[in-house]
Amino acid sequence: MATVTLRNLVKAYGSTEVLHSINLDIANGEFVVLVGPSGCGKSTTLRMIAGLEEVTSGEIMIGDRVVNHLEPKQRNIAMVFQNYAIYPHLTVRNNIGFGLRTAKMPKADKQKRIEEVAAILSMTDYLERKPAQLSGGQRQRVAIGRAMVREPSVFLFDEPLSNLDAQLRTQMRLEIKKLHQRVGTTIVFVTHDQVEAMTMADRIVIMKDGHIQQVGTPTEVFHKPANTFVAQFIGAPSMNMLDARWQGGRLHVAGQELGTELALAEGSAVTLGIRPDDLVVSPEPGLFSGRVNVLEPLGSETLVYVDIGGREVIARASGRNPPRLGESVHLAADLANMHLFDPSGKAIA
Repeated sequence: MATVTLRNLVKAYGSTEVLHSINLDIANGEFVVLVGPSGCGKSTTLRMIAGLEEVTSGEIMIGDRVVNHLEPKQRNIAMVFQNYAIYPHLTVRNNIGFGLRTAKMPKADKQKRIEEVAAILSMTDYLERKPAQLSGGQRQRVAIGRAMVREPSVFLFDEPLSNLDAQLRTQMRLEIKKLHQRVGTTIVFVTHDQVEAMTMADRIVIMKDGHIQQVGTPTEVFHKPANTFVAQFIGAPSMNMLDARWQGGRLHVAGQELGTELALAEGSAVTLGIRPDDLVVSPEPGLFSGRVNVLEPLGSETLVYVDIGGREVIARASGRNPPRLGESVHLAADLANMHLFDPSGKAIA
């Protein structure tokens, strides 16, 4: 196992800079997920750690070694790719053992190591099969096994679950998390799926346009987002955002006046954020009132899209007794769970 340290990491293609002074410390044995929309720089960051992309400036350390100029095979890392990258003509046994082909160890020890890894991944019964005889999830396990067999200091995962169907993705998320708990190796995992990030990570690194927006635990980035981008990117459905103004000691929003204690200058424009989980349909007058535009049944609950003064917000209601389309409803929320952001989008403490 090893730490991973990025210091003022920059990547440019010609005159176009795509990563801007990235700083990140990943602890020994930590599971860190890089997440963000397409083009945010997360895969480029991972490929630079792996040695598959050159560093324009800055420093990458794995353990106590600066690895900027080391070849990938010298970094003691293993990478699992989106498309599995396993050999169709080789058996599972030979695919898993491929990384040991140049290792200076007895053949019997190599076979023992392959079988140990297969056992961890519940692939012992498939060792003599070819990839064509496996499911998508089993192929991904083979790719992980090939990475594990060398006992690397760091695992790098580049969107490894994106080719799987929804049920398999859920299953593989759990398997990878269990694997990390069992072997304890440092993992850097890239995904565009915030559900994967929230369910798997010790810490999440949220990126946008080549910048880190926030680093924190899943709980921190969900409940204490650093800015409006993080607030809306993390959580499904996205946080409701409403224009508001502080006047006369009250927050004015969507035709309502909210009494709350805030240290804001008179007339300050702010954005009020409320997660749909915290905004509920209520039988009594509450925070807002409006008309139901859309209902989205999810079984145990129903998402309710409500027009309040020309602005649509998402609230939740019981899955058993949801309101009717076009019905006027009251929406209640605990103001302790609201979020405020200044005009630049930064969270107001």
